[in-house]
Parts: sequence; structure tokens; C-alpha cells
Amino acid sequence: MPSLQIRDLPDDLYQSLSFRARQEHRSLAQQAVVELRRIPALSAAERRRAVIANIRATLGRPDVPMTPSPEELVREDRER
Repeated sequence: MPSLQIRDLPDDLYQSLSFRARQEHRSLAQQAVVELRRIPALSAAERRRAVIANIRATLGRPDVPMTPSPEELVREDRER
């Protein structure tokens, strides 16, 4: 299994990660893996929020074509 070593980790980040690991009864390495696994989900949520904001802004202006189209958005979502 691959491993990862992080050098020069800022102290505040280390303390925060260490605190959350203790709260969840995990090792520091286990907590780091849990948090790294959350990144793709967070990125996807941010993209969805941006798309929804764009749709809401466009719906108020019927003269402006939706870009990307709803079909393109669905296609992009299915390809992930």
C-alpha cells in the first residue's frame, strides 16, 4: 500500500488534525485518510452549488440562453 509523508506541516494544521483524531478515537494517520477521502465529495458539492446559482440567475432572465444547457449538465454529471 502506498504511503505519504508530509514535511513542514504547519503547527496549527497538525494541532487541528490531532484534535479531531483524538475526538474520533483514531490515529493521526487514520484521521488524515478520512479527511482526504472527503475532498472529492466537497469539490462536487461546490460545483453543484455553482451550477445551481447559475441556473437561478439565468431563470430570472429568459432572454439569456442557459449555458451550459441542462442536457450538458446531466451528461457531465453522469460521466463522473
